[in-house]
Amino acid sequence: MIQFFTIVSACSFIFYGFLILVSNHMVQEFRRYQLAKFRTLTGWLELAGGVGQLAGLVHPELLIASSLGLALLMLLGTIVRIRTKDPWPQTLPAIVLFVINLWIALSAIY
Repeated sequence: MIQFFTIVSACSFIFYGFLILVSNHMVQEFRRYQLAKFRTLTGWLELAGGVGQLAGLVHPELLIASSLGLALLMLLGTIVRIRTKDPWPQTLPAIVLFVINLWIALSAIY
């Protein structure tokens, strides 16, 4: 089961990391969050985390590090969404991805 969630998470972060880097919509979202200067870094971190999770299927230490890093990104993303008073349906994906990635990391540790 951990492998399934790892692949889903990795694909999600690779996809959204790419979107953050190239999508005009994401440029506008990061401006709205007042975090425009962190958009490129966030995109690359999401891409690296997703690739790290895939590599982590073979090297568990990469899975732990990548999943913890992505969980931290989603915790911060949740805080940003709450701070900007986004509706819960827009905030929920960040919360779910935080929980999934924390679970993946903890499962890989134990």
